[in-house]
Amino acid sequence: MRLVLLGPPGAGKGTQARMLQDKLQAPQVASGDLLRAAVRNQTVLGLQAKAFMDSGALVPDELVLGMIEERLNQPDADSGFILDGFPRTVAQAEVLGQILAGRNERLDKVVAITVPDEEIVKRISGRRTCRSCGAMYHMSYEPPRKTGVCNDCGGELYQRDDDAENTVRSRLQVYASATKPLLDYYGNAGILAQIDGIGRPEEIERRIRSAAGID
Repeated sequence: MRLVLLGPPGAGKGTQARMLQDKLQAPQVASGDLLRAAVRNQTVLGLQAKAFMDSGALVPDELVLGMIEERLNQPDADSGFILDGFPRTVAQAEVLGQILAGRNERLDKVVAITVPDEEIVKRISGRRTCRSCGAMYHMSYEPPRKTGVCNDCGGELYQRDDDAENTVRSRLQVYASATKPLLDYYGNAGILAQIDGIGRPEEIERRIRSAAGID
């Protein structure tokens, strides 16, 4: 199964991709994770990407496409993958199609997870991350036992620059202008399904599996 999960930031794409990995025996390929690793490791790519990520803008295609193709060329993606956070524009989708065509492959399904903007703002702006171990918390849904302190390692919790409310709203505007056209692109290709992203993760997973025809 070669699956793409679309949706605004905070729609739950990453959670769902991780839940589907074992069922599909296919790796989650998350452009955001790849980019954040590059930022954390202070690679040339990471330093260039950080300025875009901190402002809520899309990272330019040339900074993303190479690492995506490299990831898809790894052996564990030979029989399928779950793309999370990529493609984000029609231009990226067209290049992805070319990459897959060069491998004699194609996408099986694109599932768009829809969530209202205000719910997205609440989800993202409440997130906190441990500086030491990377553990994630949410001030409303999964708060730490002690404010500002990681339960696991005692490290300091902080709000990522791209999780601040103003940045989240900017990211949603970017999504509306740049990413929503993908719905028409994949709809015209006949491989798009849209599902409601409100509910427990298990409920949303069932909706995705039904929409994608996953047993």
